[in-house]
Amino acid sequence: MKIGAHVSISGSRVSSDDETPPYDDIRNAVHRQLAFGGNCGQIFTTSPQVWAEPEISDEAAEGFRAESDETLEGPWVIHSSYLVNLCTPKDDLRQKSKASMQAELDAAEQLGIPYVNVHLGAHTGAGVEGGLDNAASLIDDLEVPDGVEILIESDAGSGTKLGGEFAHLAGIIDRTETEIGICIDTAHTLVAGNDLTTPEAVDETVSRFDDEVGLEYLQYLHLNDSKHDVGTHKDEHAHVGEGYIGEDGMQAIVNHPDLRELPFALETPTEDGRGFAWNIQKVRELRDD
Repeated sequence: MKIGAHVSISGSRVSSDDETPPYDDIRNAVHRQLAFGGNCGQIFTTSPQVWAEPEISDEAAEGFRAESDETLEGPWVIHSSYLVNLCTPKDDLRQKSKASMQAELDAAEQLGIPYVNVHLGAHTGAGVEGGLDNAASLIDDLEVPDGVEILIESDAGSGTKLGGEFAHLAGIIDRTETEIGICIDTAHTLVAGNDLTTPEAVDETVSRFDDEVGLEYLQYLHLNDSKHDVGTHKDEHAHVGEGYIGEDGMQAIVNHPDLRELPFALETPTEDGRGFAWNIQKVRELRDD
């Protein structure tokens, strides 16, 4: 099973052994992942709250690639900055978003990471069709390195944000000339109006996604429970099995024949004395042999 967490790259290293010397760079992510019990996962390459390009030395990148290949089973994914808005009609924000995305794609190539994950963003008055057109043209303006793929993440769908409906995900695929994939966030999918609380509901939602978008585009899952119910459009994650998706829904997701071989990255909270290690272990307990 490919399961891991969104881990930090900064600060003091969390050691998974007693032999590797300490360092303060992107190699921290590998050791944090191992310490949590994960074997794949997600990172930010820089602060997601500011416009800043990643600064990764060749030495750190080489070490990250080597240690990931040696110790992990599944792929990493880079999550883009929260400030990126692919759908925006505003030229200044579009240019900043384009530059940020290009920097992340280049970092992915440097690190040997196959995916860069991004939200569509908000159309802010351009309308759904206009927003999708804007996003597609920005994506097609990017220089995507060989071996790297952009993943569009499903959204909770509040306000003018796009990605909450499967039709939005299909719409961006249809519009762009770039080969892109999809990352489904289970909490976002639930609160956007898609039931995931029972095995039957998971089957129906997966089937509808296949009909509207296509399972061949689904490359990664953000495996999060939700503190809010179906259709509320409120994005707040819960511990696995303890939110509105619940154990039955989570168990159905991680064992679904169309989903179980995909990599799962957790973005669950650290609260109530529990964090990523607890949630990863919980997922493994829900997984059938």
